[in-house]
Amino acid sequence: MKLTDFVVKDAIVPQLQSASKEDVIREMVASLKNSGNIKAEEEEAVVDAILKREELGSTGIGNGVAVPHTKHPSAEELVATVAISRDGVDFASLDGEDVFILFLLVSPPDRPGDHLRGLENISRHLRSQDFCNFLKQSNSSQDIWDLLAEADSSDEEEAE
Repeated sequence: MKLTDFVVKDAIVPQLQSASKEDVIREMVASLKNSGNIKAEEEEAVVDAILKREELGSTGIGNGVAVPHTKHPSAEELVATVAISRDGVDFASLDGEDVFILFLLVSPPDRPGDHLRGLENISRHLRSQDFCNFLKQSNSSQDIWDLLAEADSSDEEEAE
């Protein structure tokens, strides 16, 4: 599974406007709704499900990164978006640091394997300091998309 298989290009948010954890999640879910990947009538329920997941423990995994996610019956397939915060967001991260890079995933409850593969793929790439630095420097959705595609092609080369 490649990043470009489930990240929605039209939902990428290269410059988050929001400053709080809840508002960032709302902004990212809205981007998935606006791109046609979440039904408008399900938007609030998806936000609530992600916030409920955050209550179990922050998805701020450290190193300036958060991966909020949920399984929700309104999702027909695994979808994700990427957002960059220029100023950083307090996400109650494990290391206490602000978050600058966010990947938000929503998947159908009956496809847990896809959900786990998506999370694994994202976290593997986020372990690369170069990948994170390039993401933080990206100024447009296209820059971010190109970086994801480049990461996918480096995966293919390693598999050969």
